[in-house]
Amino acid sequence: MKIVGSVLLILGIIGLVVFGIQAFNDSESFSVLGAEVAVSKANWTPVIASAVVLLVGFFLTMSRRKA
Repeated sequence: MKIVGSVLLILGIIGLVVFGIQAFNDSESFSVLGAEVAVSKANWTPVIASAVVLLVGFFLTMSRRKA
């Protein structure tokens, strides 16, 4: 179980970094009355899914097997 948890933990971290950077880059900015306004049109679903995988991997890694 700890091996599966470790794999999910690593995949969650990688997914969070990759999809997080992609989501932050998918934004547009424009000027309104002299103020710069940024609008995000990113899909946040992969970021949320990666965070869930990371949490599941963390809990599987930290759980103790009961006899």
